[in-house]
Amino acid sequence: MKAVDQVELIAQFGEMVFIVGPSGSGKTTLLSMLSGILRPDSGTVQIDGQDIWSLSSDGLAELRLNRIGFVFQDYHLFSRLTAAENVAIPLILRHHEWSDALSKARHSLEVVGLKDRGDILPVKLSGGEQQRVAIARAIVGEPQILILDEPTASLDGDTGKMIIAFVKARVLNRQRCILIVTHDARINEYADRIIYMADGRISDTGQALS
Repeated sequence: MKAVDQVELIAQFGEMVFIVGPSGSGKTTLLSMLSGILRPDSGTVQIDGQDIWSLSSDGLAELRLNRIGFVFQDYHLFSRLTAAENVAIPLILRHHEWSDALSKARHSLEVVGLKDRGDILPVKLSGGEQQRVAIARAIVGEPQILILDEPTASLDGDTGKMIIAFVKARVLNRQRCILIVTHDARINEYADRIIYMADGRISDTGQALS
């Protein structure tokens, strides 16, 4: 059985799409293909009509840095850096001046409701705050596509709902598409559309939720 087999998925800017299914159904593999990390054996992955897998390795790296934001399940924050310094990292990789990167990082933290937490180390932040720092880091470069992998897995139910509601209200916009892989049915109410996967295939493309 293939990890991902004959999948066709279209997501629109301005839409928050959940990809759900049991462990081993191919959700994370699909995201890896969509984000330019794992090359599919066949088929295409297009962003604004461009097949990303036609790009060179440098072009793919630039795509991931400039047009795609990631929020990992375990946050991946650097323990010795403050919240603002963690958020500034993508801009430093783009060769921004440190002062400019830090200023934009603080603005990104303000967007996610952490205006006064920029100088705090991750260990002194709650799980929900760490998740919001990770989101701030993902959006600081204003990506077109934001990918969240099991964003509520390490959070209690109320905090998880708060985070996803916040993302929809403050982070989703008409120029951005948000893809979320999740097992957490408690947050399904916040999806614009839910894609169901099983055995490497999409079993239901999902209808827009009212």
